[in-house]
Amino acid sequence: MDTITFGDVSVTRVIETVRPIMPPTDFVPDSTQQDWADHASWLVPDFWLPESNQVRSALQVWVLRSEGRTILVDTGVGNHKNRPQMPIFHQLDTDFLDNLAGAGVRPEDVDLVINTHVHADHVGWNTRLDGGDWVPTFPNATYLLPARDFAFFGPDNVHRSRNPETHRNIFADSVTPVHQAGLVELWDESHVIDRNLRLDLAAGHTPGSSVLRLESGSDRVVFVGDLVHTPIQLVEPDMNSCFCEDAAQARASRRAVLGWAADNNALVVPAHLGGSGAAELRRNGDRFALKEWAPFARV
Repeated sequence: MDTITFGDVSVTRVIETVRPIMPPTDFVPDSTQQDWADHASWLVPDFWLPESNQVRSALQVWVLRSEGRTILVDTGVGNHKNRPQMPIFHQLDTDFLDNLAGAGVRPEDVDLVINTHVHADHVGWNTRLDGGDWVPTFPNATYLLPARDFAFFGPDNVHRSRNPETHRNIFADSVTPVHQAGLVELWDESHVIDRNLRLDLAAGHTPGSSVLRLESGSDRVVFVGDLVHTPIQLVEPDMNSCFCEDAAQARASRRAVLGWAADNNALVVPAHLGGSGAAELRRNGDRFALKEWAPFARV
């Protein structure tokens, strides 16, 4: 198991898949090829494959054990999801549930699922296919969803999103079934989970994008979802990915959260970093610099 304990909370990394996804300047349009070359000494090979000019990205889930509960942070892409507009996510068939079992977690053991936002690669394993129907993968869990994303990507408002047809499909197969099962709890602005964990709104990537703060003893960790997609955004916080709904708000949220992390010696855990998966930062003028990678095994 790839597990680190922070205060009274253990954090385990569970991989769905790690793969190249797209050219870096397509993924982060605010960047240039030279930006990636300038940082090649630490981006290659964990995060950028220059020979094919592809960003390397991890699809992974974080398992937290806090105050006797088993908690999942995001749920990846899922198997058998129809995503023709996103070929890298289309009809996956991975061993994720076996990997989760390897971390000592059966689906029925999960008490709480946190979807940091409603995108295909964060809500997919909310459900699984059973006899042609989408059913909750974690039948005993409460699913915490940001109320703003639930409204924004729901059938009445999805036309306002960057890719309405794709998001409509995501909502139908990965959100609606758990909502209809009575497992969803919506929250807004801030939500205290227990004495160690709190969700905070960090809008911009989506209207309801959120971060999960872990504060236990002297340890601080912040799970930032897609506030940071690639590590170049850790050192260049004004660079947005191509998937951000509100560019200005995403930059402001990223700067605020990374600033808090740098000032509080907090480990920053993005959703999709390969390599060591997480890092500590320090301030570097009006930007940030890498201080230390997390001691998770590199993937």
